[in-house]
Amino acid sequence: MKKLIFTLLLASSLIVTGQEKEDKGTFTLSGTVDVYGTTNFTKAPGTPGILIANPGNANAFGLGFANTVFAYEKGKAGVVADIAFGPKADDANLAGAINQLYAYYNVSDKITVTAGQFNTFLGYEVISPAANFNYTVSYLFNAGPFSHTGVKLDYAASDDLSFMVALTNAHALTSADGNFADATQFGAQVGYKGQYLNFITGAVDATSAKDWIFLDYTGGFDLSDSFYVGINAAYANSSDDNAGYQGVALYLQNTFSDTFALGFRPEFFTATGATDTNVSAFTLTANTALTDNLKLITDLRFDSSDDMIIEAFPNETSTSTLTIAAVYSF
Repeated sequence: MKKLIFTLLLASSLIVTGQEKEDKGTFTLSGTVDVYGTTNFTKAPGTPGILIANPGNANAFGLGFANTVFAYEKGKAGVVADIAFGPKADDANLAGAINQLYAYYNVSDKITVTAGQFNTFLGYEVISPAANFNYTVSYLFNAGPFSHTGVKLDYAASDDLSFMVALTNAHALTSADGNFADATQFGAQVGYKGQYLNFITGAVDATSAKDWIFLDYTGGFDLSDSFYVGINAAYANSSDDNAGYQGVALYLQNTFSDTFALGFRPEFFTATGATDTNVSAFTLTANTALTDNLKLITDLRFDSSDDMIIEAFPNETSTSTLTIAAVYSF
């Protein structure tokens, strides 16, 4: 009898303990820190694609950002608070130090609803340099939205096929702006085996026309065990504003070992409007892992534009830059 009572008490204790553990939820903490040194072979300072508010000031040593992501999930719901500080964050954040801030609810194993501010689903590159192969970003990344504020629904039809729809503010509106003009966007995405077709329509900001259309393809293929080709092609246009852009970038990357890879990114970008203007950029990148957490990214970049629209160099038809960045992830 004593054994039976002891067994029942032990089982009850395990059940209660298990419930207590489940009730606590799951908390994770991650982030990145990046710093860089940069120079160019033009007389004036500046580095295209450095992703800071004033890329024309980039010279010698500089700071990227300190990015910390707090995530908590309990049951079917969770929250993410992505906090970023530094020059790069000042350029990319929509709401002070907030890079992302959203809550989500898993309706089922296949359907998730997210509300808040989240990074854009357009494009190949992202804000955090830890997730990019290159350190300097493309013209396509700079032209498109960084983040959206609103609600989205993700549906994973299978392991290979996914769908997403979103209703958000115009992507250039910050938390300090009043959306008095009802400047909103509708977005959608179809993903299949790592290839994504993205679509956005609506306004860009409070004063823009509402007929803007963004089309974006992002994907890639493993051509061998070591060689990868990534692709980003995009088109944006507003007939009412008589403005837009189009372009394509390739990401050719070869992994030589667990610690070293070499990549080449050719890009061709056109700003469209009353007069089209063109720029091309070719970036050779060495990606070296010093530890599991720390990597060096070295970009040797050449930008050229007969229309003189090189970022940070509006009076030059070409420029070459060298940037070496240290990126730590945890």
